[in-house]
Amino acid sequence: MNAPRFRHGAAPVASLARLVGATPLVRLRRIGAELPGIRLYAKCEFMNPGGSVKDRAALRMVEAALGDGRLGPGRTLVDSTSGNTGVAYAWLCAALGLRCALVMPRNVSAARKRIAAAYGAELVFSDSLEGSDGAIRKARELVAAEPERFFYPDQYANPENPRAHELGTAVEIAEALDGMVAAFVAGIGTSGTVMGTSRGLRRLAPGVRCFAVEPEEPLHGLEGLKHMGSSIVPPIWAPEELDGVLPVATADGRATAERLGREEGLRVGHSSGAAVEGALRVARELAAAGQTGNVVTVLPDRADRYFEPRRWDRRIAW
Repeated sequence: MNAPRFRHGAAPVASLARLVGATPLVRLRRIGAELPGIRLYAKCEFMNPGGSVKDRAALRMVEAALGDGRLGPGRTLVDSTSGNTGVAYAWLCAALGLRCALVMPRNVSAARKRIAAAYGAELVFSDSLEGSDGAIRKARELVAAEPERFFYPDQYANPENPRAHELGTAVEIAEALDGMVAAFVAGIGTSGTVMGTSRGLRRLAPGVRCFAVEPEEPLHGLEGLKHMGSSIVPPIWAPEELDGVLPVATADGRATAERLGREEGLRVGHSSGAAVEGALRVARELAAAGQTGNVVTVLPDRADRYFEPRRWDRRIAW
């Protein structure tokens, strides 16, 4: 009797952590369609297990610390976060059997708080008015008070943050487009994504121009992005390596996020909208100069990270 035959599917993995990366690169068909010879592509980082681009950096920082003994049983990972890195730390620690504490501004979206808490992370809140800088200061205070209890990866200064993108995100983009990338654009949070991916693409896509997007206003509504002129500057931020920094207004970032949903079927967060808005500006400049090529950006997360349930959605009657 012949053995039954099964269809081949994805190979099993030892841990959910092994599924980080290899996210889709999607061509935008309507946004930017009026620009001759320009093709806009978006890297769908919300397809990572934790739902955001921050899974890449968090995994590399955690694995490096496990490898050299800075993190392990008996120590708690703690870091400041505006949400996505916190969610990434939380699910990774749950998957790897580690303890996790997160310091967030109190006004971070309710969805991000609930997601991180659902993975078992301890949440510590900093002053809403101090933004991400207040969370950084609060995390440093906790570590200074109990240095033996905590491992502090410090995502804003950890070189493994940009390295995750230099060795991962950039390679995936270059391979998908056979090294043909005219420009790369990404938002600034910790700056790990834009710095690391740009470094990798400089090697793999000759002639590529690289740009960062930041909020136009110090007080803005583009959650997850950092206005460098009014913030604690991350040590990993190196603007001299880039071709420019593009300021995007909150209204423009939000409007482009809405366009992505209506015109491309991509329901993404406001930081994604700002990144695509920046990519569009670069694409228009290329087209105006008579140049052609692929312009690539990153969609850091989905819109569900920003949704606040309506009051009547919180009560369920059976």
